[in-house]
Amino acid sequence: MDGRTNGTRRGVISDWGGVLTPPLAEGIRAWLHADRIDVEHYYEVMRPYFDGSLADANPVHALERGEVDTREFERAIAALLRSTHGGPVVAEGLIHRMFSNFDPVHAMYEALRGARLGGAGTALLSNSWGNGYPREHFESTFDAVVISGEVGMRKPEHRIYLHTCDLLGLRPEDCVFIDDLEHNVRTAEELGMTGILHTDVAQTQRALDRFLEPDGDGAPPAADRRGRAAA
Repeated sequence: MDGRTNGTRRGVISDWGGVLTPPLAEGIRAWLHADRIDVEHYYEVMRPYFDGSLADANPVHALERGEVDTREFERAIAALLRSTHGGPVVAEGLIHRMFSNFDPVHAMYEALRGARLGGAGTALLSNSWGNGYPREHFESTFDAVVISGEVGMRKPEHRIYLHTCDLLGLRPEDCVFIDDLEHNVRTAEELGMTGILHTDVAQTQRALDRFLEPDGDGAPPAADRRGRAAA
């Protein structure tokens, strides 16, 4: 695997949650059970934040851009949730607890390090809720780290993808973007990137190898029936 194809340097841009960690739903459910929060009620009250119905007034989007104080957001969310023990949901430290089960998937880190060692530029592009990251793994893995709340932009806004490409000194056409959410991958493809919709490490590794193939042209893998580059 070589990060240069026909003289063109390649870039690999990866999401964090759900790609470099186990699936998002697993981590969230582990937190809900540990905090004794009503699971079905959680999904009911949180649905408007993710189904597009709040549009530009979405506080989650504001949090991801760093426009809302984390503690303020924690208090607002805790007030909406319902415990299974009859007491209040503790607001302080809620986001830390929410992300406490997002352990590193070391095989994905190794895949990205392999791409970097092969000459590809690597970047993390993550929407943050003000949560902590395992930054001890970042220096050996990434040339650039883009956290939404630190740059005032969020996925799937075009500008944060272009900002990440600029940090790598590459065009979108020379980059592959890995994410577990289809709408984030779709936006990357609209900008000219090769999209990999992450479902598991083995499939993502195969798609990444194809993108970085030294004798290839950097074209995406054969599209599946949805038009998505097959992982």
